[in-house]
Amino acid sequence: MHAIEKLLAKKAGKKSVKTGEIINCEIDMAGINDLYLQTIRSFYEMGGKKVYDPNKVIMFLDHYAPASTITQAQNQKEFREFCWEQGIDLLMDIDQGVCHQVLADTGLAYPGEIVVITDSHTTTHGAFGAFGTGVGATDLAIILATGHLWFRVPEIIKINFEGIPPEGVYAKDMILHAIGELGADFAVYKAIEFSGSALKYLSISERMAMCNMSTEMGAKTSYIQPDEITMAFLDEKVTRSYEIYHTDDDFVYKDDITFDISHLTPQIAAPFSVDNVFTIDKYIGTKIDQAYLGSCTGGRAEDIGIAASILKGKKVSPRTRFVIVPASKYVLLEAMKKGYVESLVQAGATFATPGCAACLGTHQGMLASGETCITTTNRNFPGRMGATAAQIFLGSPAAVAAAALEGKIVDPRKYITSKELS
Repeated sequence: MHAIEKLLAKKAGKKSVKTGEIINCEIDMAGINDLYLQTIRSFYEMGGKKVYDPNKVIMFLDHYAPASTITQAQNQKEFREFCWEQGIDLLMDIDQGVCHQVLADTGLAYPGEIVVITDSHTTTHGAFGAFGTGVGATDLAIILATGHLWFRVPEIIKINFEGIPPEGVYAKDMILHAIGELGADFAVYKAIEFSGSALKYLSISERMAMCNMSTEMGAKTSYIQPDEITMAFLDEKVTRSYEIYHTDDDFVYKDDITFDISHLTPQIAAPFSVDNVFTIDKYIGTKIDQAYLGSCTGGRAEDIGIAASILKGKKVSPRTRFVIVPASKYVLLEAMKKGYVESLVQAGATFATPGCAACLGTHQGMLASGETCITTTNRNFPGRMGATAAQIFLGSPAAVAAAALEGKIVDPRKYITSKELS
């Protein structure tokens, strides 16, 4: 069996599972964000009175942080009251940040865990050797009531990235390249394991970005086998016990695909699809109205640090806005401690409250009709960040920061040096 299958078998109380089998699993952590008030309504409609295990439920007020409409404020009020009534202590209010980063910051993401959140990018937690997946309101309500949820054991695809990432090339470039080659529907309801020699050069932050973007291939979940990089992070953050699973040597993958990234150049996803990927050269010179650095894909301290290294002592282009949204409170504090915030504010960047902000087109940093944005977020569909007639390009933190500096899409590698990257 694969490590993912062993994990699922353990949570289903079985010795083994096979592809396509329907199993009922115990859920370790169930998360609800403030887009999904219907979860609570469904819970009561199902006859729910008390949450099965309040200690395994976490509430995130991250998509509307802080509330900007009366409806958003009312939703958040009802979420808070539900937590207080049900004895749910893990209420991550508007000061905490995006759900996936908050779980990592607080040591609640770890190997061998099943984490289910009302957010499609819960695949992020594959970076820790967990089974992370997103569900809708009704499925999450079932977990509230029973502590369990059914899954169909997915087929598993292995994607290998081989070689040393060139200077100025990041995990975002690597995964965009893969999505561009394979397509947005390549891995629908399949699991993706990321492997290969290039991964030893990727930090936890970079691995989170890679696993996060597996959703844009349709993946049900993602996985990176825990190694010394994973363990260094877990040793610092996680206090509870956990189990690491390993794939059997004779396991046969649905597909086994390799990308040599030794000579990869910066990539960009052009409007209006995540798999509409090109080398950044194709769009050099494209005027940018807004550069946006943030979200559960590209809003970590490491990403903000890359931007600071490019913009320190310089100024954002006069006709371009640079919006930065830290992924969490902890990210913001780290960026402040390291001087990134000061450098970027002096350069003309605007910082917003940690959270999702404009990533889903409902909050701070929205785009007007006809505007163009380059962003570290994960989707560039029409209307994703505001007006449907706005254009969204996806790129690495370096590509976004360099565009903010010049007011147009540029090759960021001219601003990257080994000293800055260290």
